[in-house]
Amino acid sequence: MTSMPIVQIRQTPGRIGIETTPGSFSIRQPKADLQITTQKADLEIQQPKPELTIDQSRALAAYDGGSHLEMTKRLYSNVQQLFLQGLSQRMKDGERMREFYKPGNSLGEIMKSRSQNTPGFIEYRGAASSDNVDIQVERRDPIIEVTTHKPDIQVQINRPEIEYTRGNVNIYMQQYPSVQFIPPEIDTTM
Repeated sequence: MTSMPIVQIRQTPGRIGIETTPGSFSIRQPKADLQITTQKADLEIQQPKPELTIDQSRALAAYDGGSHLEMTKRLYSNVQQLFLQGLSQRMKDGERMREFYKPGNSLGEIMKSRSQNTPGFIEYRGAASSDNVDIQVERRDPIIEVTTHKPDIQVQINRPEIEYTRGNVNIYMQQYPSVQFIPPEIDTTM
């Protein structure tokens, strides 16, 4: 049996080549221009003077008796006490004279003791002391007033700079399609 000749068909597929280059973005944004202006704060300071009070009336009273009214008051306040002291001394002398018969109570001795006992001095001056001068300082706090000013802020915004570079697409035939028919060999000999 003879075989039947077969026609061979060879097919080569076509190939398309595609190469792409991607596009690129470039985005830049310059910094904003900022301008700040400030004014100095107004500062006002007031310092009230301190108040100094010196009271030396007690020192003057100890030195020269003080004012006429003060000196008179001191004199009259001491007179009653001096009078009572003198009165009690006279009563004691009277008691001694009544008992003249006792030794030391003779009239001569009583008079001698009276001449030696001088009446007390009426003190019309104030008491002397190192604390007679009163010094008082009244300090006052400073008055501080601050007036602030708001800053002046100016902003200039710069727009972004956007650049786009397009990409490429390259399409080409990498392999062309083909169909090849190969006939069978025919035996021509008979």
